[in-house]
Amino acid sequence: MNGTLYIVATPIGNLEDMTLRAVRMLKEADAIACEDTRVTAKLLARYAIAKPLLALHEHSNRGQMERVIQTLQEGKTVAYVSDAGTPGVNDPGGKLVQVAVEKGIPVVPIPGASAVTAAISVCGFAMDEFHYAGFIPHKKGRKTLFTEIAAREVPTIFFESTHRILKTLEELRGALASDRRIFVGRELTKQFETLYRGTVDEVRVALQDTSIKGEFVVIVGPTV
Repeated sequence: MNGTLYIVATPIGNLEDMTLRAVRMLKEADAIACEDTRVTAKLLARYAIAKPLLALHEHSNRGQMERVIQTLQEGKTVAYVSDAGTPGVNDPGGKLVQVAVEKGIPVVPIPGASAVTAAISVCGFAMDEFHYAGFIPHKKGRKTLFTEIAAREVPTIFFESTHRILKTLEELRGALASDRRIFVGRELTKQFETLYRGTVDEVRVALQDTSIKGEFVVIVGPTV
């Protein structure tokens, strides 16, 4: 009989954001599959959890995926965690779940922290409907994407890095109406968490007055 694959959300910054259920599942699992064993080891140490770790990251070879699946087919319980947040969003979790489902392995979600929902909860826009764009491409397709975001009536949410945030805001400035409002969340749940709201110009000035270091979640507000 197959074991169960648990998809476990972990903190996006503040380690206190682990749920009681998530801690229990990690303690009860036979093994933990994770993106970066070093990152996960720090989390497990915080909660005094010692379990075998199975590496499964973006550049994993076929053998690493098969090892996780084989563990499950042996009847063992495996918990999968990404480096931060809810697995399945810009990490190998989605592919793992796909393979598990194809092989008839039960998959159970253990919900918790997510950068997307954290930003949505404090952005100040009505988010009954929105478009999620993931990470903005570095080169190809950027101009087309920003044109699409500008034309979209509902909010668009995406991630950006410290190295490209100012470039992205400059390109948004050229695509959006001057009064279109945006939200930028920097280092959500971490020590230097900062929230910015306003037009692109207002947010750019505020960012440069504080810091452009960190991880960013950007929401382009609706057209009205």
